[in-house]
Amino acid sequence: MYDTIIIWAGSAWYPAWMYASRYKLKNIILWAQPGGALATSHKVENYPGTISAPGKKIMDNFKKHAEINGSEIIHEMVQSIEKNKNWKFTIKTDNKEILSKTIILATGNNYRKIWVPWENKFLGKWVSYCATCDWMFFKDRDVVIAWWWNTALTEALYLADICKKVYIVHRRNTFRAENIWIEQVKQKNNIKLVLNEEIKEINWWIFVEKIKLKSWDFIIADGIFIAIGSVPNTKLIDKFKPKKDTDWTLMVNKRQETSINWIYAAWDVTNNSNKSKQTIMSAAEGCLAANSVHEDLLRL
Repeated sequence: MYDTIIIWAGSAWYPAWMYASRYKLKNIILWAQPGGALATSHKVENYPGTISAPGKKIMDNFKKHAEINGSEIIHEMVQSIEKNKNWKFTIKTDNKEILSKTIILATGNNYRKIWVPWENKFLGKWVSYCATCDWMFFKDRDVVIAWWWNTALTEALYLADICKKVYIVHRRNTFRAENIWIEQVKQKNNIKLVLNEEIKEINWWIFVEKIKLKSWDFIIADGIFIAIGSVPNTKLIDKFKPKKDTDWTLMVNKRQETSINWIYAAWDVTNNSNKSKQTIMSAAEGCLAANSVHEDLLRL
């Protein structure tokens, strides 16, 4: 029996894990692939105390800090969560059943798709959702990025140092990213902005050859990176019908409590922190969730 179980392992989960241990709560973290999306970032420059470092290095330091404080991790995927009559939870993984008094859910997001012909077929080949994962396939080649917010711009800057040319396709002619990224993109000679356009089809023969746009123009390219945001991954607790907002994020209070008793949430799955998807925000939410668990168990 654990006091709390933290599901998934990343920039909210490790701080929650660490603080739960410092509060002397019996806790465990469950996830098959620790690190989260931050671990795939080639460079992080907006986390206090870190001038510039790969995301994986930051996550490794998070993990070490949590382990030093006595946290435990099991590398298994959570399959289901059951709520028992005595208010405790049964968490089922691939090989185990674990009991816990509380849950801190920090399951992140799933990538959004553009739903065009051949997108799924070429996933992992010439279609990618992660530049730092798949850049090696496109060295010295031309690529297209489907744009949305900061993600596409930072990935474009990363790919511009690797690829021959990078096209950013965006359905508007205005920018919703931070000015610092916009300025850097405009200064890159091998990045071209294709505005007021949408991707309609991926044309291919043996390899990807052309990206068809809504205007019926083509971009000659060897691959496409899709960076149009993500959807909160809350399926593990959706059967409990938690309250959500219009963006499908879990509604939590300032203590990171969801509408389901004894389930707390942190990171991109919540409506907290003004939905600012930054490492510093997710780390803070993880700490708040652990603190709330500690306070609520003391009241018992």
